[in-house]
Amino acid sequence: MASLKVVDAKGKQTGSLELKSDVFDAVNAPVLHQAVVRELADRRVGTHDTKGRSEVSGGGKKPWKQKGTGRARQGSIRATQWKGGGKPFGPTPRSYDKDMPREMRREALRSAVAARVTDGVTVVEALSAADGKTKSLVTALAAIGVTPEQRTLVVANALGDPLRRAARNVSWLTVTTPGHVSTYQLMQARQVVFERPALLALEEALSR
Repeated sequence: MASLKVVDAKGKQTGSLELKSDVFDAVNAPVLHQAVVRELADRRVGTHDTKGRSEVSGGGKKPWKQKGTGRARQGSIRATQWKGGGKPFGPTPRSYDKDMPREMRREALRSAVAARVTDGVTVVEALSAADGKTKSLVTALAAIGVTPEQRTLVVANALGDPLRRAARNVSWLTVTTPGHVSTYQLMQARQVVFERPALLALEEALSR
């Protein structure tokens, strides 16, 4: 794994960071895809529901006698072929959760970081918004080369209240911590910013 340039709050290089090659060594595309599909599926609520013929109201009486009318035989006006009738084979509430072994999830997260490092990530010593203002945070991001209005993920070592308040009004910005960053977040973002301690903490967690 190549070394990453580390910059300060003004965008000037202060050093480099060498990641462990045995942790972020390669991209496992099948596992990475499975993890993204699982996360998107887990977000589905699954509350969709349609009523079958036994659930819709009405239809307790046979509409006409079985024989002698010249019409097709019918048993209920709430059968599936009638307007207002029940829906055949319609969706019912269900869970879309998918199981994935813990080690596979870890492998997917390692692959996601390796893929983003290959594409290029920004590593900053520390990113702060002590006053809790959105303008200060956007200005600080611009100083380290982050392009506004592009989907950006910031992995901070600690998510304090000032940083949380400063980031919540920026629609294109997601701020998280090493313990909560997900594979989908890493792959979805167009720009990824790591605080140096956060990247080291994530590397240590994934190397166990």
